[in-house]
Amino acid sequence: QVQLVESGGGSVQDGGSLRLSCEASGNAGSRYSMAWFRQAPGKEREGVAAITGAGIITYADSILGRFTISRDIAKNTLYLQMNTLKAEDSANYYCAADPTVYFLTSKRLDSATYKYWGQGTQVTVSS
Repeated sequence: QVQLVESGGGSVQDGGSLRLSCEASGNAGSRYSMAWFRQAPGKEREGVAAITGAGIITYADSILGRFTISRDIAKNTLYLQMNTLKAEDSANYYCAADPTVYFLTSKRLDSATYKYWGQGTQVTVSS
């Protein structure tokens, strides 16, 4: 079993920055594929950024150039650095993980791909 705990959410003004963290415990290995998703009220959950166990990174077009995903293997922690935040980035952000090392590009930002999920952390951007 794998446990994922997100932190770092909060309220910021338009143009601000936040860094989200996701600490993995249990049987999470360094070769797990991990990702960040978000869900706003009334909207479907969408993939934001993913990093496969092989280290391949994929971003959603909506955040390209503004968000950066990274992981610290030693700390078993996934990060999402979010810069130039916009009101439309407001959502509950979730961390996800799966023991599969590699996914095709089309699967990396698909929520059905991932077996383990955190509880989420809220990000609110005010204009």
